[in-house]
Amino acid sequence: MYDYIVVGAGSAGTVVASRLSEDPDARVLLLEAGGQDTLDTIHIPALFGDLFRTSVDWDYDSHFEPGLDRRRIFIPRGKVLGGTSSINAMLYIRANPLDYNSWNQPGWSYDELLPLFRRAEDNERGESRYHGVGGPLRVSEGRSNNITMTALIEAALEAGHPANDDFNGESQDGFGRFQLTQRDGRRWSVADAYLRPALDRPNLTVVTNFHALRLTLDGTRVTGVTGERFGEELTFQAEAEVIVSGGAYNTPTLLMYSGIGPAGVLEGAGVDVAVDHPEVGRNLQDHLFVPLIYAHDEPVSTIAAGDAEMAEFFEHGTGPFTSNGPEGGGFIRTKPGLPAPDVSFYCGPMMFPDSGLSVPTEHAVTFGPVMLTPESRGQVSIIGADPTTKPKIEHNYLTTEDDRVVAVEGVRAALEIASQPALTRYTTRPYQVPASDKADDVLAFIRSIAHPIWHAGGSAAMGKVVDAELRVQGLEGLRIADTSVMPTIGRGATNASAIVIGERAADLIAGARTARKAA
Repeated sequence: MYDYIVVGAGSAGTVVASRLSEDPDARVLLLEAGGQDTLDTIHIPALFGDLFRTSVDWDYDSHFEPGLDRRRIFIPRGKVLGGTSSINAMLYIRANPLDYNSWNQPGWSYDELLPLFRRAEDNERGESRYHGVGGPLRVSEGRSNNITMTALIEAALEAGHPANDDFNGESQDGFGRFQLTQRDGRRWSVADAYLRPALDRPNLTVVTNFHALRLTLDGTRVTGVTGERFGEELTFQAEAEVIVSGGAYNTPTLLMYSGIGPAGVLEGAGVDVAVDHPEVGRNLQDHLFVPLIYAHDEPVSTIAAGDAEMAEFFEHGTGPFTSNGPEGGGFIRTKPGLPAPDVSFYCGPMMFPDSGLSVPTEHAVTFGPVMLTPESRGQVSIIGADPTTKPKIEHNYLTTEDDRVVAVEGVRAALEIASQPALTRYTTRPYQVPASDKADDVLAFIRSIAHPIWHAGGSAAMGKVVDAELRVQGLEGLRIADTSVMPTIGRGATNASAIVIGERAADLIAGARTARKAA
């Protein structure tokens, strides 16, 4: 018996478990489907693509996407301590203040969340209005500083875009280098930041390799979690609350296999309905990325890195192996009158073909637009009664006219940047670009090669599935804390938002515990 069970040791769940266990009287259990984060490739930033489709990846695919030539799209998700923060590209980019304010949820405005962002941070730049020091999450400058990224940022400025040295500061607009969740040039996941310092606490138990199959219910009260570990079925009981932090795909899936979800979906899958919750799994969103690739002959891309550079990485924490991939980029508005950017750019000093699933063959630069405010909505659903079955994931990318227009304008902006003098020596051979800048050619190109940048959220949204205190409506003893609770995913890289959701959830749960004790 525990007071709290947290399901999922990812970017939000690890934060929740760490913060709750700061109270020595709170018995906390953290469950993770994956194993320890001991692979060397986890900690070497430039090798993050080598983690795809390995034992530390859930290795999901979307259903046939109608807006992307009916392609099935690769979706990596971390299955390891630290969750996706252990396999991602380490960008630290909050959503725009407008995004948090637009949720219209008490306690979730930007001004209310900013102290939590600052509390989480140990920012290499020091303390300011927007940044904190002394927190568990190291936020650092990139150490690769590849020359092609300098050229690309200069090209963006030549194209008329402003410079920006802090995308988490006064404004998102403009181009510059990203800050990263790294420490001394190495990945700094939530497992590094929040979990390892807490492991010696006697009131915190961490169980890895536990695949949660269903929540246990007593009427409408959630009492625990049943799952499988090395072939053995185990059930853990929670006296106070269960907090599900499985992410945008696994959280609604676990709820549905527990009988909590749209009755029609559950009945079709052969799962008994405990609570008809029509919005579970709905409202799914992600950011779509359109990568343009230009090959060149300059020996400066990351494929040039070898033994000497690896030695530099281990000895000094510098050099090309510290590259996170998209080292720099920026934010633009595709039309006048927008209240905030609607497109960002991710730019990396390497060939990144086929969602990172093919081996780069030439020196190259990859960059392109990311659509930040998609209107398209998808869903997560289950297709059978076996809870080990992977979910059916439908994002419905580019299924609205506005989404298609924004994507086309984003690619045109990328082509304009590519034509600038500063980038000429690195764009000598177009490798993956549209046939022209005509709308039909650009849209055909987008449909054939676009893929998500893996920022999914919204599938258990506040105001639809959970309330502003993250309690699942219609149930007792159950909260959700991950990106699935975001009504809209916003204009950032969602790892930062996931961490602040964990911080906010921990405060809400601790506050409820204090209130119970006082009653």
